[in-house]
Formats: sequence, C-alpha cells, structure tokens
Amino acid sequence: MRFFSDNAAPVHPAVLAALAEANVLDTAYDGDAWSKQLDGLFSDLFETDVRALWVPSGTSANCLALAALCPPHGAIVCHRDAHIQNDECGAPEFYTHGAKLLLAEGPGAKLDAAAIQAVLDATRNDVHQVQPHAISITNATEYGLVYAPDDVAAIGDLAKAKGLGLHMDGARFANAVAHLGCSPADVTWRAGVDALSFGFVKNGGMSAEALIFFKPDLAAATLYRRKRAGLLLSKGRYLAAQILALLDGDLWLENARTSNAGATLLARAAGDRLINQVEANEVFLRVSAEEAASLRALGFDFYDWGPGEARLVISWSQRAEDIQPLADAIAAL
Repeated sequence: MRFFSDNAAPVHPAVLAALAEANVLDTAYDGDAWSKQLDGLFSDLFETDVRALWVPSGTSANCLALAALCPPHGAIVCHRDAHIQNDECGAPEFYTHGAKLLLAEGPGAKLDAAAIQAVLDATRNDVHQVQPHAISITNATEYGLVYAPDDVAAIGDLAKAKGLGLHMDGARFANAVAHLGCSPADVTWRAGVDALSFGFVKNGGMSAEALIFFKPDLAAATLYRRKRAGLLLSKGRYLAAQILALLDGDLWLENARTSNAGATLLARAAGDRLINQVEANEVFLRVSAEEAASLRALGFDFYDWGPGEARLVISWSQRAEDIQPLADAIAAL
C-alpha cells in the first residue's frame, strides 16, 4: 500500500521481456539495432523529424537539454517549485557549467507567459546581469497540473519573440498526454518546444529516459556532452530496448491512463481536501499531522509535501482494487 512515488513502481513485464531479448551480442554504445530505431520511431510519434537519445535518468535528460539551450554565462527561467530547482542538487548548474536559474511564480507549479515576462522584465540588458537564454516548464508539473497545447504555445510564442530556447521536463509527459488526449506533437514542437525530456522510468521503465530534440542540430554537441558526463553507457541497447517496449502498441499511454484513473479515484474520495485539481497521477491533500499519522497506521505510505499537505502518487501497476482501500480511508477522515 505504497503511494509515495511512481519511481518505486515495478518494471513492466514487457520491459523485462525486451531486456531479455536484447541480451545478445551487438554493437556497443548507441550503434546497436535497438538504439538505431529511436530516431525513426520518435519521429513517427511526433510527426516530424527528431533526434532521440537514450539517457539513464531524468536529471541527465533535463541537464543535457538545458546545456544545449543555454551557455554557461546564461540563465534559464523556471518555476520556483520546478524539479530542476528543488530536486536535482545543482545538476543543471553543473552540466551547463554555471548557468543560473531565474525563478518565476505560478499556482500549482505552473507558469504562464505573464509570469515569465515578469522575470524577463526584471533583468536589465546589462553585462552585469546574467541574461536569459532558455525557459523550462514541467508537464505534468510538480503539483500534477497539465499544460495544454494553448498553454505551451503562449510560452512558446514568448520564447520565440525573445530568442529563447524552450525545454519541457516531461518526467510525467505520458500522464499529461493521457489527460489531454491530444497528439504529442501538439503539446511540444507545434507549440514551440525545442527539447523534451520524455520520462519512461516512472511509467513502467527500469533505467531509461529519452531526450528528444525537435531541432536535430542541437543533438550534435549533446553527443559529446553525454559522453563527457559519463552517460554514454557501453551497453546502450538495454536502455533503447526499454523505450522501444513502452512505445510498442502505445503501452506508454496505456500505463499512464491507468495511473491517471487511479488518481481520479482518490480525488473523488478527497473532496474539498484537494489542494489542486487532479490532472495526472498525483493527488495533493490537506491533512493534519494526526490525520496523516492515522493513514500511515493503516499501512498507507506517502510523502508529507508541506505543512498540512500530503502527496499521493499512483503508479501504472496499481489497479482500482489496490487503491480503493486508501480512497475509503481518506473519505473516512
């Protein structure tokens, strides 16, 4: 009865089977038959030519993307509660060799063009101030809210007008797309996104994420950064195989729909305890310390997110019968 993170979810059986099938002699690094399929399959998925690289973590995907979009002397605008700000131990600054994060505000960890413009307006065009070069948004956000295509397009238009790159941290991109029901293209490159961190580990993968460049030329230097950072695994086919298994038959979307549905079930039970509307696979509740303790005493595991707040995360492997006891316990508080 663990609901503290989808990072702790089991690996999907299809992924394990794909790993076994890849357990043969092949070319090292990313020259294998599995890795060579990524560009074509992701290009089909996004309806445009992309460059797709496997990486072993979401942090590495985010940081390599940001390094491609922002020089060491530049800055990246992100939300104050963004994962790259609060949960990556300075990795973006490390991988960009010193770029600064400029923090913007917005409810539910979600930015809009006006909030970003306010940060840009506060920065003088002056050699004494670090200049913005990129924007990073998270879909779904750290509070489980989703950017719709129009939301992204408004930010994309601002980025284009200001000559800024636009990165999307899609650790839960599958959950966002499952909620929206739109084409992955509509919420990414058609709306102005230049680079996407496409999450798979939270959605049934074991140790593989995808870094998608909608401007393929951005990948050229990233190949060297990936190697220099120690992220070019010699047996990369095992990462590619995981991604291919989850793309096959849109398993990535099926898994996300399952976890989103579980979160919706909890949301119905939570009522006015909800801090934000539930749009992905995370539920944030108002609970007292005593109420949180009573839920834990029943065997439910989750994060305390802030004073009087709890975060519950549903994974792809949890079905309604696994979630209903928690829903009943929340309703009974």
